[in-house]
Amino acid sequence: MLGGIFDKNNIKEKIETFNTKIIEKDFWKNKISAQKIVKEKKFLENIVNDFNSTVIELENLEELLELALKENDITVVKECEKKISYIHSQIKNIEVSCFLSGENDHLDTYLEIHAGAGGTESQDWAQMLRRMYSKWVEKKKCKFELINEHRGDEAGIKSSTIKITGSYMYGWLKSESGVHRLVRISPFDSGARRHTSFASVWVYPVIDDSIKIDIQEKDIRIDTYRSSGAGGQHVNTTDSAVRITHLPTNIVVQCQNERSQHKNKETCFNMLKARLYKHEIEKKEEVSENLAKSKTDIGWGHQIRSYVLQPYQLVKDLRNNLENTDPESVLDGDIDGFLEATLYQRGKKNK
Repeated sequence: MLGGIFDKNNIKEKIETFNTKIIEKDFWKNKISAQKIVKEKKFLENIVNDFNSTVIELENLEELLELALKENDITVVKECEKKISYIHSQIKNIEVSCFLSGENDHLDTYLEIHAGAGGTESQDWAQMLRRMYSKWVEKKKCKFELINEHRGDEAGIKSSTIKITGSYMYGWLKSESGVHRLVRISPFDSGARRHTSFASVWVYPVIDDSIKIDIQEKDIRIDTYRSSGAGGQHVNTTDSAVRITHLPTNIVVQCQNERSQHKNKETCFNMLKARLYKHEIEKKEEVSENLAKSKTDIGWGHQIRSYVLQPYQLVKDLRNNLENTDPESVLDGDIDGFLEATLYQRGKKNK
């Protein structure tokens, strides 16, 4: 089942190469590079260990099933069938893990959400999407931090940026970039009419210090403004929020989660470096035009996934036609099926 995808000998060779590097005298001089190698080595070792465990389970199950069939023990046969289904899901997980091998897949990630045209409807939808990803992160036992947020005039959010920290978060989420479409009976429409709303998602890696990005002072504009809040005594009374615009690319990053302007500025520069790095990757891959279109034109014809709550219940990924008839669970963070399908699709293309 893993033929052509899981090459055990090739992975073992990579692990041995890492082992050789680790015992070199100067290995730990560059701590960032060393930590990256150790992390990748552990990731590959986990894949091999999971594979070996699965092979042993299959061999034991084969012997048990053969014995049960000889003795015509239907109860044990049914238990074996259930176990086969479980092992099948384990193999699928190993297979998907093999696709998390991109250059930046191991990195943490920034995830931006922007409401499309449509006012309160789209702004509420943007907030629903942020909740969906936050729930998924919690289920993965990873962490997320709110970097920046602009709230809607009546409800929801106009835009939001979160930083997600955890193992291979960028690899898991990078295919989520694009437009997400919602169809539902509007809770804001007194006539209870059906509305279609759009919001865009943009994912880019949190780069580490081993990746050097040169930003010229003449190429940026820095603006400060007052952080928005819920009101009351916690409203920020100083211009601590920071917005940086990179003039050659028109990339804009913002941060307002810290009370210190200095800390917000530092976070903004980190985000800008990440965005510029992502921009350069896209240029090399010659897909930046399509991705930019999916980010800026938030409407019909550019969506990657549709979430239909009325008149029927269906979430459908338009890239691979994967469907889920339980939108409530999806919006509660059950998106592994969609993430795995896009990983698998991407991996098969790159084979």
